[in-house]
Amino acid sequence: MAVEIKVPTLGESVSEATVSKWFKSVGDQVEVDEPMVELETDKVTIEVNAPSSGALQSISANEGSDVAVDALLGVIDETAAGAAPAPDKKVKEAKAEPAPAPSKEVKAESAPAPAPAVATPAPAPAPAPAPTPAPASAPLKPLSPAVRKLVDENDLDASKIKATGKDGRLTKGDVLAAIKAGTAIKTAAPAAAAPAQGFPSSGDLPPRADDPREERIRMSKLRKLIATRLKQAQNTAAMLTTWNEVDMGAAMDLRAQYKEGFEKKHGVRLGFMSFFVRAACIALKEWPAVNAEVYGDELIYKNYYNIGVAVGTPQGLVVPVLKDADQMRFAEIEGSISDFGRRARDGKLGMDDMTGGTFTISNGGVFGSLNSMPILNVPQSAILGMHTIQKRPVAVGNEVVIRPMMYLALSYDHRIVDGREAVSFLVRMKQCIEDPQRIMLDV
Repeated sequence: MAVEIKVPTLGESVSEATVSKWFKSVGDQVEVDEPMVELETDKVTIEVNAPSSGALQSISANEGSDVAVDALLGVIDETAAGAAPAPDKKVKEAKAEPAPAPSKEVKAESAPAPAPAVATPAPAPAPAPAPTPAPASAPLKPLSPAVRKLVDENDLDASKIKATGKDGRLTKGDVLAAIKAGTAIKTAAPAAAAPAQGFPSSGDLPPRADDPREERIRMSKLRKLIATRLKQAQNTAAMLTTWNEVDMGAAMDLRAQYKEGFEKKHGVRLGFMSFFVRAACIALKEWPAVNAEVYGDELIYKNYYNIGVAVGTPQGLVVPVLKDADQMRFAEIEGSISDFGRRARDGKLGMDDMTGGTFTISNGGVFGSLNSMPILNVPQSAILGMHTIQKRPVAVGNEVVIRPMMYLALSYDHRIVDGREAVSFLVRMKQCIEDPQRIMLDV
């Protein structure tokens, strides 16, 4: 009996993935729940496991192919127990020629499988005029944050989606239905959006001669998302940066005094990130605009504190989120950050790990950065940049002494955060770090 391997549900607002790597070849024996193929989305990497035991009969989506949810990836033959070697050899020979150049030929090679993914947006230009009149009032109705996120991330035209909610409002189900049907895609989106995203498509550029000293690699979905959001932050926010410096001496002394006992009791190392996360929560409560969001012509103030921690991986920058960080102890913060780093390197971060952040901290100091201007993580209104600790001469009282100093940078959206609020926020963080007892006592 033939059992199909299909693309699973990829998570909220994610409708497409790229086949990153096959762990099995045609003819290989597989066991139920054994990892078969790795898919990469614009947020996370997902492994698809074998739905049953048998032999891999065929691969319908080669590495590099774009596939939609529920698209066919391959087929497992449950009856092929010991006859795998022969078909394996024949099929591999049949696929041997296209294999060396998957990046250029993969679309043609795997036409039957990714057809759902490629065909999904294709009908958009034709039916677009028909649905437009019906929901003409949809754009006039404010969209909820969840609906707006779906519309923006999938590059949809909200006016083309039929609204079924109360008072003619768009619901999440309306948008998901439009995504599945392939309707409501903005017309001429690729040509218009590419320059703004910072990476025009290869077809819009003049021909480039091949050079054996160069290597051409297709941009991953994660890298595209990073480029899009960074450019979006520059294009939409009135972004400014303010700096301060903090004496790390007290925090370093406290860490040195308790790090061995801390690690022995909690099983994780005591770092500086937990100091900054807790200090940020204290400062955010006092200056709520730094934890807020500009939403159209509205300001959304968030009375919860989900701190995103930027983590660098070989695939690109990801920002897992510490949910309700103000309620977490030092050990919980350090343990969560350590787990995030480990799972980010292994590509095991889930959708829930990456969403819901209200404020971000980026530590360029681990790479030796002395100072920088971090870019906003939209739609958040501020991001804190930590930097390397460097001994410098500073004036303490009437004396010049050598102290371990760190520059802090706060980039913020001036549309919602005023200079007074940004500077005061950074000063409050400085006070907490230079006198860590303030963190413990919340004063």
